[in-house]
Amino acid sequence: MFKNTIVRKPSKTICNGITSSPELGQPNYELALKQHLAYINALKLCGVNVIELEALDEFPDSCFVEDTAVLTKKCAIISNPGAQSRNKEIEYIVSTIEQFYPKNKIEYIKFPGTLDGGDVMMVGDHFYIGKSERTNKEGINQFISILNKYGLSGSEVTLDKVLHLKTGINYIENNNILVSGEFIEKKEFQNFNKIIIQDDEAYAANCIWINDSVIIPFGYPQIEKAILDLGYKTITVDTSEFKKIDGGLSCLSLRF
Repeated sequence: MFKNTIVRKPSKTICNGITSSPELGQPNYELALKQHLAYINALKLCGVNVIELEALDEFPDSCFVEDTAVLTKKCAIISNPGAQSRNKEIEYIVSTIEQFYPKNKIEYIKFPGTLDGGDVMMVGDHFYIGKSERTNKEGINQFISILNKYGLSGSEVTLDKVLHLKTGINYIENNNILVSGEFIEKKEFQNFNKIIIQDDEAYAANCIWINDSVIIPFGYPQIEKAILDLGYKTITVDTSEFKKIDGGLSCLSLRF
């Protein structure tokens, strides 16, 4: 169960965020603010405390706070984001994390290792780490070494098509996992109950489980029905403006 979440207000420069889908157009700042507020309200409905950090206009993608750290039940791991324009975002997250973790249990991924939190999926005490354009082999090795230090474990998952691991696969507890595209047949996930997402709803693979509820992006009825059929309570949030800069629901918060 999660007690806390950390979010960061979208910056006024959000229209300059990194994107692989320029055809979607630039985000509308005012609409992004409204959607972010709805996201915060959804988190609160799940029974968690929400810590809202101020916008960082210097960093257009900084609302995607998930990429700056991985927060486990035993330690916090400050990441080392692989995109140069985002790397210094980590300097603005440490003081907040120090409010919840003692300094001797805050670890760091260091160059030449790189790691984005969006490439890390927690399943109990095991962490799957995507090897991507943003997360390299050295970063994965450092991350697993830190996990092992605290009695946790991790394993590498290769990515071929998506930006981050959790772009295409997300664990929603109770052995249930949302899978799309390249992850449907991956052997690492063969023992899970797989909820297969068709290509036309692939964006909805990025849902988040919080305290027996699942937050789902608005506009994806097939996956919403599949999750409801499993017995979960669902909450929908429109993330259209964040989709334009390669962001989804998990990207917008740190949950612990």
